[in-house]
Amino acid sequence: MPTPPAPATADNRFTKMGFLAMCFAIVGLVGLFGTFAAPVPLARAIAREAALDDAQVALHSANPQAALDALKDRLDDSVAAFTPLPANPDAAVAAERVAMRRRMLADSAAMAARMQLMIGTVMAAVFGSAIIGFGRR
Repeated sequence: MPTPPAPATADNRFTKMGFLAMCFAIVGLVGLFGTFAAPVPLARAIAREAALDDAQVALHSANPQAALDALKDRLDDSVAAFTPLPANPDAAVAAERVAMRRRMLADSAAMAARMQLMIGTVMAAVFGSAIIGFGRR
């Protein structure tokens, strides 16, 4: 005849709660590290807006190619919109602003998804630990 399982002790209950909390904590840390990057899309958008303002001024300068070359680092992937030099600089800058804002919105949506993962993971860990704790009383 098989032996019945040992009754749950307080130590066993806390071991299970600790294990569950650590399972969620590992996944939650991924989301936590994502929160450090939360202001990045907004900061990048503001910096790019300023760079596009400077690019618009540069495109109307006496030597637009040299002025744009000086802005290449700040323009990053937006520099492709001005190569070769556009015939209508104002329209090119306006079109790049729209495209840049779409890219930044996509970055923000990805950041929001990571933060939701973190918050959901923490709440699931708290809920699971509470269920284990209440189930043994």
